Amino acid sequence: MAALASLPLGGLAATPDTGGDFRRIGSKTLVAFFSRSGNTRVIAGLVHRQLGADLFEIRTALPYPEDYLATVEKARQETDTGYEPPLESVVTDVAGYDTVFLGFPIWGTTVPPVVRTFLSTHDLSGKTLIPFVTHGGYGLGNSLSVLARLAPKARIMDGFVMEADQERRTMERVTSWLGEVPVKSKTKELYKE
Repeated sequence: MAALASLPLGGLAATPDTGGDFRRIGSKTLVAFFSRSGNTRVIAGLVHRQLGADLFEIRTALPYPEDYLATVEKARQETDTGYEPPLESVVTDVAGYDTVFLGFPIWGTTVPPVVRTFLSTHDLSGKTLIPFVTHGGYGLGNSLSVLARLAPKARIMDGFVMEADQERRTMERVTSWLGEVPVKSKTKELYKE
């Protein structure tokens, strides 16, 4: 899955009117997604190619930290305060779409703050909204109620949900393994001198 996440999504191109990655092919269907680790990106790419839909990657103006735990803490703070981070770009003609597939990972049992920004920034009234969601084993959380609150005039359909938490599981397994290894940390030894 990691290899698929690093592949380009069928010729994404930056356009001057959006400033971000956007692939417009004239479809009445838009695939908008946010992905941190690449799991949701893979699904977005598959939907984009299978349906011949337009593609838009939701990004923050200031990227989240590379470090997983730092991102978790930042997202928790944003969620707790209701902060919606500014977007790098917007879909300039969202009115031209009938259907929006919206992809995101569950963060802290809810919709990531940047996806809340996307929903607050784009009027999806009268559109069919179909979520596709990845999560780390805890399910959808309150994400469907958040979608209903932020897109109250959209017709929200049942979507696709998939557990995809390799990053967290990898960290937990490596940390557990290192706790059992009878070797002193070289980093600690270097700083003693």
